[in-house]
Amino acid sequence: MGTAAIVLAAGAGTRMKSKKPKVAHEVLGKPLVSWVLDAAKQAGVEQMVAVVGHMREQVIPLVEADAQVVVQAEQRGTAHAVLVCAESFSGFDGSLVVLSGDCPLITAETISALVRTREENDAAVVVLTMQPENPFGYGRIIRDETGQVARIVEQKDAKPEEAAVTECNSGFYCFDAKALFEALGRVGSDNAQGEFYLTDVLAICREAGRAVLALPAADAGECLGVNSRAQLAEATKVMQRRINARHMAAGVTMIDPDLVWIGPDVAIEQDVELLPNVMLMGATSIGEDSVVGPNTRLTDTRVGCGCVIDETVAVEAVIEDGATCGPRAYLRPGAHLCERAKAGTHVEIKKSVVGKGSKVPHLSYIGDTTIGEGVNIGAGSITCNYDGKNKHKTVIGDGAFVGSDTMMVAPVTIGARSVIGAGSVITRDVSEGALGLGRARQTEIEGWADSRD
Repeated sequence: MGTAAIVLAAGAGTRMKSKKPKVAHEVLGKPLVSWVLDAAKQAGVEQMVAVVGHMREQVIPLVEADAQVVVQAEQRGTAHAVLVCAESFSGFDGSLVVLSGDCPLITAETISALVRTREENDAAVVVLTMQPENPFGYGRIIRDETGQVARIVEQKDAKPEEAAVTECNSGFYCFDAKALFEALGRVGSDNAQGEFYLTDVLAICREAGRAVLALPAADAGECLGVNSRAQLAEATKVMQRRINARHMAAGVTMIDPDLVWIGPDVAIEQDVELLPNVMLMGATSIGEDSVVGPNTRLTDTRVGCGCVIDETVAVEAVIEDGATCGPRAYLRPGAHLCERAKAGTHVEIKKSVVGKGSKVPHLSYIGDTTIGEGVNIGAGSITCNYDGKNKHKTVIGDGAFVGSDTMMVAPVTIGARSVIGAGSVITRDVSEGALGLGRARQTEIEGWADSRD
């Protein structure tokens, strides 16, 4: 016994009008198929097989870490897609869940309920059903006179009275694995699309005297399949609201949740405030009492406690407790603001450490630099780290004061407690406690304007 899953991810998704396969499109930075795989894992599924086909070279990297990959070289219908997995489940005797890889909203709770319902009733199959607002395009659940599930009829094969049925197939099932593979050999392709329908298995199992059950979905939204860009946006909105509701319930403030976008792997502590137009993606984490936004995008960035992050873009950065960023700051990969450090207005920092209590207040670029503690970088200062071929390091010691409009031509070291005069071009190391000047001599020519008349 046990629980296994087949995730169907072989379809072309032509309505997406894309160079990418449908299941590789993303909801909040995570591919559609990854949402389904994760839900299955959370539901306790022990063995997973992903069926790939169309553009499989793009799909395989998304699934191979979590599932065995089986190729459906020719897409001949859902029954055929499951049948190509038969060898993977040779000897398996348990519950086999079949999931659609383009339905990112399915939850672990619903998958668990499917498995539990099948096992408690020793059913051949349990199908998850739904009542969508517009049933067009979905297979209809046809029940007999006693109310039991008799069969599923696809839209293109439905008679008018069958098409009038509003209970629909979600595309999610839990099968008795042995009953499933025995029935698949009897599925034909005499239908409007000339395909082998997995839905035909239900009628075959019923004829064999096995129980065929339906489990109505508590929320039809879980069953939303993404077949177009519009449906991708719809699924993203649903997931946005789910995730935001969870964070608000845990003590995060959002003055307008519809304007906050949070990825599934983001961690936020309580008493964080997220202002409008904030996007938090990847493995971002936010410490308690921090204020983020407005107009901020953080990706794979760690923010400490009590930080203020205003109009900032940060990618793979570290912002320690009490640090401030922005407005209009850009922290590139490797940027590290230590405790109470500041990256101010129109500041860009890349692969650099800004020491404890140090400030880069405005209009500066800092790249490949180590800045000590208590340093002030004047407005318009630049570390000239690139010679056209290689990047070079700048080191600025504790307590240094760098005047405005200073060019520090790397590799160069500015000693602790040194002062750099404004407007300098520093090309050589500056000693500890020294005054460094690198200005051209100012020249004045009297009467020059009159001489031009």
